[in-house]
Amino acid sequence: MSTKPIRSALISVFYKDGLEPVIRELDRLGVQIFSTGGTQQFIQSLGVSVQTVEDLTTYPSILGGRVKTLHPKVFGGILARREDEHLAQLDQYEIPEIDLVIVDLYPFEETVANTTDEAAIIEKIDIGGISLIRAAAKNFNDVVIVPSREDYPFLLELLKAGEGKTELEDRKKLARRAFLISSHYDTAIYNYFNKAGDDQVFKHSELNASGLRYGENPHQNGVFYGNLGDMFEKLGGKELSYNNLVDVDAAVSLMREFAAADPTFAILKHTNSCGVATRQTVLEAWKAALAGDNISAFGGILIANRTIDLDTASAIDEIFYEVLIAPGYTTEALEKLLKKKNRIILQIKDFIVQGRSFKSLLNGVIEQDADLRIESAADCKTVTKVAPTPEQLEDLLFANICAKHLKSNTIALVKNRQLVGMGCGQTSRVDSLKQAIIKAEHFGFDLTGAVMASDAFFPFPDCVEIADQAGIKAVIQPGGSIKDQDSIDYCDGHGMAMVVTGVRHFKH
Repeated sequence: MSTKPIRSALISVFYKDGLEPVIRELDRLGVQIFSTGGTQQFIQSLGVSVQTVEDLTTYPSILGGRVKTLHPKVFGGILARREDEHLAQLDQYEIPEIDLVIVDLYPFEETVANTTDEAAIIEKIDIGGISLIRAAAKNFNDVVIVPSREDYPFLLELLKAGEGKTELEDRKKLARRAFLISSHYDTAIYNYFNKAGDDQVFKHSELNASGLRYGENPHQNGVFYGNLGDMFEKLGGKELSYNNLVDVDAAVSLMREFAAADPTFAILKHTNSCGVATRQTVLEAWKAALAGDNISAFGGILIANRTIDLDTASAIDEIFYEVLIAPGYTTEALEKLLKKKNRIILQIKDFIVQGRSFKSLLNGVIEQDADLRIESAADCKTVTKVAPTPEQLEDLLFANICAKHLKSNTIALVKNRQLVGMGCGQTSRVDSLKQAIIKAEHFGFDLTGAVMASDAFFPFPDCVEIADQAGIKAVIQPGGSIKDQDSIDYCDGHGMAMVVTGVRHFKH
């Protein structure tokens, strides 16, 4: 039976805040509560009946509190499967079933952050708590585990909705959460003992694990492994979600290529840039980026390579966005931006991108070098009779960067260092180009004199022909098709310039 009633609970927590509503609901439901020490006193102060663990085990708390719950009468009640053989042994040894365990862990990381006193740090290595959490999580088929104060609201909702009964799916969800917390805790302890980094074999497991509200969708669990504090200072707003993190990663990867450029702004939606522009001021860059697609910008990720001033902040504040990233903010700008509490404001410390990338698939993981290649004018080989002008070449390199950071198949249209049209994620490069032209025209751009970038070669001359008909007069592409000459010949016949880089930036 997947539905299980909660008739008894063991509660022993370091943090009491948020616990009172749970205690009162358990009391209303008639749940027998076992507790220890400070938690027991807290429960009694609420006027709720509680039985001490010492009375249950007939042993007092010993060794200065190091041993309180480590006893068969506690762990037997948690680990017993609710089946005849185990229940008979519980009855034989007078061990009560424990259906709910609410336990958190000593604040080890907080202690490490606030003191260098090794004795104090060692005392915050939880033994009983971590054991109780793992035991209850192991027996999720019959037992509910609540491993953190962050889970109190979820538990309270379960108790009220089920009148003290829980479903297997909910118990298993909490068990997953419990093992996430325990693994993070053990990693933090390991990192403390391995300050010198002697154990090289563990290097890949030293990343911090942070639970997310959910994954890509609300029904998916999500975890981030890493330390965002190394890259950003979070100045305001709600916690970053799974999708936020994916978009922020794409934004940083893009802006890394413009880090040393004139003031540049980019707007991304679902990892794809819908607006990118370089101008003389940050405000001008923002306005030009927004003009690229002011519809898709709604709810997007914004990133700049320069400090945000008050005028720019005021302009940005007129639209709804999820995350704003910049290397700095003036005091007045930050005051303005922080008035809207849910919008996430990040100050990036450096535009750093990892040298390796990883992706899970099938029954394993694939790893590759990150695509950190940046082409310059020296990498561009003119293959047509007409060479691009210096202004066109600047736009071509700009477009090449934009195309590199859009999902393939990709076409990027640029004019005067502004992304004016983009098409991506299509099964045909022709469809991507048509999409880019439609978007550009929809937002009022004249493509006469614009340039086009493709993330991969043209197997046929159809794309350059469509581009020419739209007014585009210069093209950048990697080259490499056995039919490259067909596209080159079309360009030569219609006064178009084409350069090839020899480098493909396909983004699957």
